[in-house]
Amino acid sequence: MGTKTITINNSIIHYVIEGVGRPVVLLHGFGEDGTVWDNQVEYLRHNYQVIVPDIPGSGQSELTTDVSMDGIADMVKRIIDEEELESVTLIGHSMGGYTTLAFAEKYPHSLDGFGLFHSTAAADTEEKKEARRKGIAFIEKNGAAEFLRSTIPNLFSDTTKQEQPELIKNFEASLPPFSKAALKNYYEAMIARPERTRLFSGTELPVLFIIGEKDTLISFEDVLKQASIPRISHIHILRKSGHMGMLEEAEKATTAIEEFLMALK
Repeated sequence: MGTKTITINNSIIHYVIEGVGRPVVLLHGFGEDGTVWDNQVEYLRHNYQVIVPDIPGSGQSELTTDVSMDGIADMVKRIIDEEELESVTLIGHSMGGYTTLAFAEKYPHSLDGFGLFHSTAAADTEEKKEARRKGIAFIEKNGAAEFLRSTIPNLFSDTTKQEQPELIKNFEASLPPFSKAALKNYYEAMIARPERTRLFSGTELPVLFIIGEKDTLISFEDVLKQASIPRISHIHILRKSGHMGMLEEAEKATTAIEEFLMALK
């Protein structure tokens, strides 16, 4: 147990594996690393085998030549194969959710369920694409660290800002260094990702939706509509959370994941 590595195109990819039992992969999002899931890992590892990768270019993982959603999905598949697992439950936060959908499209037989944590199956709108392009220009001019400092407050709800200001400060302090290339490549990959809502109507797999009621980055109403599509949906609303419910309402978020895992056959 602990940290392991695989190599993809000469780049070293790190992942943490803890516990024994039904395997669950937790995939972090943009501008984070796997430590964002520490609260959930600490609890779930007592009853589950929890696998938490650092996506290429984040945390301890080196940047690869392909950080498209499909490329990162292939990375997850490599880890699953390395661990000789027939199937896992895959839950992705934000950009990690986009990768989760790519994985569900490419490797459905390697899943026994999947989840979107503050994420969506919708493609970027033209407005969102333009905002990301402006973000890329800001990163190029001012650097990755300054970009993340400027965007972190938008990740958290006003409730969290008022009631847990230290949580936000600690999150910012815990972030690993990112290269300009990594953040720019992530944004370009998200701009290019396709609409995948159709997956929900075709899957027989249970799907988990964890939604932040105060999330300003992912539309609460749109995800609720998506959650009505799968044959088996598990829906949890974090009433005080913005985009970082695994931190803002850590216990409720962990309970939502555990309840989903317990319901799987």
